[in-house]
Amino acid sequence: MPSPAIIVDQVNFSYHNTSVLENVSLSIYEGDFVAVFGPNGGGKTTLLQLIMGLLEPTQGNISLWGKTPGKNRPHIGYVPQIARFDKQFPITAEEVVQMGCLSKLSFWGTLKAQEKQTALEALEKVGMTDFRHRSFGQLSGGQAQRVLIARALASHPKLLILDEPTASVDPKAEEEILQILTSLQGSLTILMVTHDLQTIIKKVEKLLCVHRHAHMFSPSEVCEHFGLGLYHSPLIKTQFCVK
Repeated sequence: MPSPAIIVDQVNFSYHNTSVLENVSLSIYEGDFVAVFGPNGGGKTTLLQLIMGLLEPTQGNISLWGKTPGKNRPHIGYVPQIARFDKQFPITAEEVVQMGCLSKLSFWGTLKAQEKQTALEALEKVGMTDFRHRSFGQLSGGQAQRVLIARALASHPKLLILDEPTASVDPKAEEEILQILTSLQGSLTILMVTHDLQTIIKKVEKLLCVHRHAHMFSPSEVCEHFGLGLYHSPLIKTQFCVK
C-alpha cells in the first residue's frame, strides 16, 4: 500500500477570529490524483496554502512525507490560474518554464545546460515544444496553462497543486490539460481545485469536498448535486450518483 504523502491532523484555521477550517483531518497517499471542490469561500485555497506551508494552522498539524510543509517546499509544484499570471510581461514560453529551475541557478545567476534541457523536456511533456520561442502573452489560455504546468514539472515535484487549471479555457484545451494530468497519474501526487466535477469525476481517484470541514469521497459516492455545484448538508452518498 502506498505511504501517506500528506497527513492533516485535526487542523483548525481562523482569519482574525473568523473560523475558516474546523477539525480537518485527512490523509492523501503517494500517487493519488485528488480533485478538490467546494463552494467559494469554503476554505479550499486556505487548505492548499496550509499544505504548501504558506500559512500555519491555528491548531493541529500538517506533515508532508513525515516533515513540516516548509521543509518540503522544493518538492511542491504549484500551477496558478492563468488569470493570476501577467501575460503582458515580455517573456517566452521557454523562459517561463525555466523559472521552475531557478533554485538551480549557478553562482553567476545562469542556468546550466542540464536545467535548460530539463525545461525543454517539461515543454515536451505538455506538447508545447513548438511554441518554446513564442511570447507567453501571445499564447491562448489553454496553451499558457500548459506552459505553467511545464514550469511546475521542471522542478521535479513530488506534489503537484493546481488551482482551477481548466478555468476559462475551451473544451478542447480542457481535455488536453486533463490528458496531461492523467498521464502523470501515479508518478506524483496531484491536488487539483475544480468546479467542473462533471468532467473531472471520471479522471480522478478521490474527491475532497472542502466546506469549512473536509470530506473525502470516491467518485461513486459523489451525488449529482455536487456535480452541478450544489453543496448541501449532510454530505452523504445518495442513490443519484454521477456515473
